[in-house]
Amino acid sequence: MSAGYVAGQVRARALARNALGPARVRAIARAGSLAEALASLAATPYGRRLPAGPTLDAAQHAVAESLLWDLRVLAGWLPPRGVIALRALAGWFEIAGIDGLLQRLEGRPAEEPYALGALATAWPALADAPDAGAVRERLAATPWGDPGEADPYDIRLFLRLSWASRVSGLGTHAGAWAAGAAAVLVAGERFGDGRVLPEAALVRARRLLGGAAVEAPDIPAMADRLPRGVRWALEGIDDPADLWQAETRCWRRLEQDGGALLRGSAFGLGPVVGAVAVMAADVRRVRAALETAALGGGPVEAYDEVA
Repeated sequence: MSAGYVAGQVRARALARNALGPARVRAIARAGSLAEALASLAATPYGRRLPAGPTLDAAQHAVAESLLWDLRVLAGWLPPRGVIALRALAGWFEIAGIDGLLQRLEGRPAEEPYALGALATAWPALADAPDAGAVRERLAATPWGDPGEADPYDIRLFLRLSWASRVSGLGTHAGAWAAGAAAVLVAGERFGDGRVLPEAALVRARRLLGGAAVEAPDIPAMADRLPRGVRWALEGIDDPADLWQAETRCWRRLEQDGGALLRGSAFGLGPVVGAVAVMAADVRRVRAALETAALGGGPVEAYDEVA
């Protein structure tokens, strides 16, 4: 293992120790108001990036931005192959930026794009796109690939499945995480929203999940037809209304597997990928807690179901 990976693993473990964990985040969720929750959050590592008097959206954006900043710091400690892996993992932030760009092109308000720096895959070429057709054309010349159509829905769905494909190539546990999340996404589109997958998204889904699963007539049949290592994502889900449980299951597995990788002694990317997984799960939990607090708090049991 190179010195870069040694340094990167040390830094990754240090950053992951900043995660608050379920117990501390439950306390934030119990707050009776957003202001009270933010006062508690200000005393944590997330507080460093909180703006003064933020709205809920701004606070959630700042929490996610904290993770991106940590990834950018971590990239500085890793050799080139490690930076490539982090760029793939950071794809969510670029997708969020593209979502926002498409919203603005549609005349709708959107959050500011995240500052990706060296972790950007395509954003510098996309930021000034004048319309959705240009977004599609410019994406086609990047590792994201061609969404096939300029329809914003097609672009958004394609990007998420393309991201799953990129992450699945990282090995370790990432392939199972990416395929499981893709299965839940496809099930939601097909059986929850009753949509037919656009062709480019369908190609990506077939590569990840297999044609038989993607073309299944219902969720139980889809679960049965998924590759053996992916069936866990939809196992026991019969009704599209219960797909939120499958999503929660995906996040729990991400966090559990990430913790195992982080604690392991494997050489290479494993502990780094594990650290990112643990930090990402914590960010999702904190963002959910802020929303719960903004609504006046609530029973811990209700919060646990979604966090």
